[in-house]
Amino acid sequence: MKPIHFMTLLKIFSIKHYICFVFFFIFSHLSKAQSVTVPITNWNATIPAITEAGSNYSGTYSSPTNQASINVGLPALLGSVKVYVQYQGNPTWNSSLVLSAKRTNNGSTLCLGCSISGGTNYITVPLTPVELFRISTILSVTSYTGINIQYQVSGVSVTLPAATYNSRIIFTVSN
Repeated sequence: MKPIHFMTLLKIFSIKHYICFVFFFIFSHLSKAQSVTVPITNWNATIPAITEAGSNYSGTYSSPTNQASINVGLPALLGSVKVYVQYQGNPTWNSSLVLSAKRTNNGSTLCLGCSISGGTNYITVPLTPVELFRISTILSVTSYTGINIQYQVSGVSVTLPAATYNSRIIFTVSN
């Protein structure tokens, strides 16, 4: 049996560490933090004019079912992530108005064994983040695209001062 020289062992040791480092670097690059992308979409609720004295508005108005289409990405080994929603009221926002949101489809993904759940019923969107839906994965980098969101505003009444009310809806992703 031929003896292995110390420098040969050092080279083998270094190559193994180098390969592990490269593998770790590539894996960590692919498993970036979760992300959510929401293209900017404006929705102006169409509220019919009141034509008779003593009448009120119907009070609840809904956007199209695909008002917002969001994309969510999550890294491998994470298990699941939650998509949260909240709103930021414009200075002219009236607290009597209630914003709600729901998910109207599952979007699309190439991930087998991944699932999306929750959020198919309207939930009230508060000033602080609340879970809208969650995505679960089994040891894979996952990306969902085209998850449609529908909005609803309620509390519209003749008792509210006449104004243009605005708010910003914010989505965040967290495990």
